[in-house]
Amino acid sequence: MADPKNVAVIGLGLMGGAIARNLAAAGFAVSGFDVDASKMEALAGDGVRRSNSAAGAVGGAQIAFTSLPSVEALDDTVGQLVASPQPGLIVLEVSTFPIAAKEAARDRLAAAGMTMLDCPLSGTGAQAVVKDLAVYASGDEAAFGRCRNAGLFEGFARVTHYLGAFGNGSRMKYVANLLVSVHNVVAAEAIVLGTKAGLDPERIIEVISSGAANSRIFELRGPMMAKGVYTPATATMHVLQKDSAIIAEFARSLGVATPTLDAAAPLYDEAEHAGYAAEDVAAVHAVLARKAGLK
Repeated sequence: MADPKNVAVIGLGLMGGAIARNLAAAGFAVSGFDVDASKMEALAGDGVRRSNSAAGAVGGAQIAFTSLPSVEALDDTVGQLVASPQPGLIVLEVSTFPIAAKEAARDRLAAAGMTMLDCPLSGTGAQAVVKDLAVYASGDEAAFGRCRNAGLFEGFARVTHYLGAFGNGSRMKYVANLLVSVHNVVAAEAIVLGTKAGLDPERIIEVISSGAANSRIFELRGPMMAKGVYTPATATMHVLQKDSAIIAEFARSLGVATPTLDAAAPLYDEAEHAGYAAEDVAAVHAVLARKAGLK
């Protein structure tokens, strides 16, 4: 079996790039691949070996991560891995996708002797940089145990939860991201209300963060909202909208109403159309501020 200290990361965006960098700093030999060459170049000084393909990245690795922007990217990546199979490889799929898409990818890899774990992450890109992530792991328990025993999770995350059957990680992530989506809008709404009432936005952050009304999202994104500066992005409108659509469809399939998520979604759409597509989702604050007549 290949050295468990050899790890591949496929998809080097905000989350994947931070994972690769932190694993390299933790002593893992990390190879990375992204279709955007600039993302690989950005990690060149951090000990991440550049690969020319997804299949090339996993050569010699026992464990691989896929952190991808779309189901289409997942399908393409799995196709490359199946075309050059590496029996025994464990693939940790950390993206937020429909469960059916992950199950299809798992089955294709299993037929080629590889194991996929469903391991979505809770946390922003900024949290990923400082290893402040929660892992929601699910799937083959023996494969999970091998990753845990190799010290893999401690290399990039704050806490790891094993949730049992494949897909439970995604189910938990849907619950978490519903809260994130709504908390973000509520934080913006509250800051706009206080500002319109004549309170200093910075003072709002300081005081609310000390009391029962605080949330992790308020702590992370409230300061951006108070300043009206929504860069650098820790999660973009596109990513949040993708995740929210998946959650809404999942809830509908179970017959569960999501009125607050449904109310929040149009505000993110409006922010994207107003030119904030590439900025942090905290920019929903700008939409509400404009509606309130604030500069």
